[in-house]
Amino acid sequence: MSWNVHRPARAEHLTALVTGGNAGIGYFIAEQLAEAGATVVLGSRSAAKAVAARDAIRIRVPQARVLHMPLDLSDLSSLKASVEGVEVDRLDVAVFNAGIALDDPPRRLNADGHEAMLATNHLGHFALAHWLTPLLEAAPASRIVTMGSFATRSERLDLDDLQCARSYDPKQTYGRSKLAQMSFAFELDRRLRAAGSDRLSLVAHPGGALDSLTPPRPGVHVNPLPRRLLGLPAGVVLQGKNAGAWPAVRAALDPEAVGGQMWGPRVFGLRGEPRVERPQPHMTDVETAARLWDASVEMTGVDPAASASS
Repeated sequence: MSWNVHRPARAEHLTALVTGGNAGIGYFIAEQLAEAGATVVLGSRSAAKAVAARDAIRIRVPQARVLHMPLDLSDLSSLKASVEGVEVDRLDVAVFNAGIALDDPPRRLNADGHEAMLATNHLGHFALAHWLTPLLEAAPASRIVTMGSFATRSERLDLDDLQCARSYDPKQTYGRSKLAQMSFAFELDRRLRAAGSDRLSLVAHPGGALDSLTPPRPGVHVNPLPRRLLGLPAGVVLQGKNAGAWPAVRAALDPEAVGGQMWGPRVFGLRGEPRVERPQPHMTDVETAARLWDASVEMTGVDPAASASS
């Protein structure tokens, strides 16, 4: 079907959760879903940042319906209460976007003793998918859209050292945590299909999305003119975070999207309008995904596919 990134499919009947919807690409996913008419739930640790994001969205969409889910993906023990406290009776879409960004953090552990990037980017969303199941099952053909990364093309999972205890490199650990997310998303769709469920699991990635190419939003993103001008040359091959949101929004709203797809930017996977991409074999390897799933169940104590139903 023809798709206009500036006028996506209408979504007044949909309720969508965006984890990390208060900032970065997550904010623009939330903004674009609200512009399409969806009720948007911002998953955010900070209530103040969620309010700022809601207010910025309402500048562009005055009648936008925006809610806040207090959400700390690094704290597995908090996720059940977060889901139970949200003021919706169903979810049509959940966009798994939040995570620790690639900014060279030192290796650290969360309260459960898990490496922080794996814990937040992958394990938190793995467990959240489990707790969201009743809300997702309450909506027909609901979707989980998992945000991957272009960085995963050059990474491989080390299933014997998922926590990167033996060799920690921030960039590699980030890429592997995002690859774990993507592997989980593809495996989730396989398990949902095997169970006869009508829920879908899809993957999206933003390509190369830079702050300097991102339009400003009051209270959410500041982009002074000098920085924008300095970033213009990069716009030949990269894009802003507003455009980086397009693949996830299409995966969330396109009525012709199907489970197991991966959506990314059209031009070399780095910039442009969204299209379906062919995942690389290491992203969809069934044996690796099964082992990762079992390890994730052991680390989180929950199984997102256990209650899959038709």
